Amino acid sequence: MRAAILREYGEPLDVREIPEPDPGPDGALIRVTACGVCRSDWHAWAGHGEWADDRVPRGQVLGHEPAGEVIAVGDSVDRFTPGDRVVVPFSLGDGTCPRCRRGHGNVCDDGRALGFEPDAPGAFAERVAVPDADYNLVERPPWLDATAAAALGCRYMTAYHALAERVELGGGEWLAVHGCGGVGLSAVQLGDALGARIVAVDVDDGALSLARDLGADEVANPNDLCGDEKAVPDRIRTLTDGGADVSMDALGIAETCRNSVRSVRPRGTHVQVGLTTEAERGEVSLPTDWMTRWEVSFVGSRGMPPTSYDDLFALVEATDVDPAALVSDELALSEVSERLAAMEEYDARGVEVVTDFEG
Repeated sequence: MRAAILREYGEPLDVREIPEPDPGPDGALIRVTACGVCRSDWHAWAGHGEWADDRVPRGQVLGHEPAGEVIAVGDSVDRFTPGDRVVVPFSLGDGTCPRCRRGHGNVCDDGRALGFEPDAPGAFAERVAVPDADYNLVERPPWLDATAAAALGCRYMTAYHALAERVELGGGEWLAVHGCGGVGLSAVQLGDALGARIVAVDVDDGALSLARDLGADEVANPNDLCGDEKAVPDRIRTLTDGGADVSMDALGIAETCRNSVRSVRPRGTHVQVGLTTEAERGEVSLPTDWMTRWEVSFVGSRGMPPTSYDDLFALVEATDVDPAALVSDELALSEVSERLAAMEEYDARGVEVVTDFEG
């Protein structure tokens, strides 16, 4: 099968034929129909994560937002059969640890991250193996095609878990979203569906225009504000009459993280979704005394448990949320390297999805 393999950090992926993976007795083999290209793939491609003992090794098949069809299952798999239409979460649990049993498989004690470690080769490939399939695989509803399901991958379900489950965003609350890439735009769309009022922040007017189309009530471009480090939080406080109830850093650089924290009102909550870059190396200084004074909460959020998909599907079906509206381009497998390089300069908008695995 054809697959895109990390050969050297920051260099084009090696697209070549490799053996088809063996799903094992408890796994399933999936024919990949679509797979999103995410900023987390860029982090892996760039060689980030060494500071957290999380650097993706050379030789890894990347790709972690797949949707497709089951073509084979192991003898121990009960819930799935060949022909089932599925989506695959990137945070794979074993289904047996205390966290998995409580519905938190995204932080499984023995979890694996699809496309980021040797035990879980990724989905920039014609086939992908999913371990512990009865726990990790999710059947797609009939109304959800593979491309839209790939758009629901890491970024969309991450935004859902962060807003609906980690901070329980409520109707009428103000949500500030810092960074309107894939996960940020997903947060805008989902925040609107949850009934929140939204301020979208980005340095790209095109991204802000798309954010408005997806439900943002207000937008702010830091380039249009004065250079003071409090300019963005001050603008958000003005727009929201005192600060956001919830503010999300969807990018992961020090500036957006601190701006997000400073944007919340007293007893508000910052939720961190974006991962840091080489510049921060996993560490961002924060105004902790100010946070203590105003009882500001800092919440981390990663992926989404596979057990939450039914709730996400129900929200999408019950509202006018359209994950496919985030898809900006469909790609061939051979184009992934170019699009990862474009993320270096933030030259990517919306969600790009691989749908041609032969090109």
